[in-house]
Amino acid sequence: MTKVYVMASCPDCFQVKVQLAGNPAYQLIDIGEHVRNLKEFLRLRDSSPAFAGVKASGSIGIPCFVMEDGSVKFSMSDVVIDDVPDGAACSLDGKGC
Repeated sequence: MTKVYVMASCPDCFQVKVQLAGNPAYQLIDIGEHVRNLKEFLRLRDSSPAFAGVKASGSIGIPCFVMEDGSVKFSMSDVVIDDVPDGAACSLDGKGC
C-alpha cells in the first residue's frame, strides 16, 4: 500500500485527496489531523535524502507518496494509479474524450 501524506489546508493536496479517496491501494495520512501523523511525516522528512531538494527550495514536501518499495515521490504524475479504468475520463459512458 502506498502511503500519501497530505494536509487539508494544502492546495497541492486537494486534487490528490479527491483522486485517491476510497482507493484501497493508497493510505491518505493528513499530517494536520493528529500530531502522531505530523511526527511520522517529520521523521520521514528528516531522514530521507529524497527531501533534500524539497528542503533546499523551502517547501514542505507534501503531497508526499511513499511507495511500497520505500521510494518517495512528490507528484501524482510520478505515481501509477492501477485502479483507474481505461476510457473513463471525459465522458459518462466510459468511451473517453
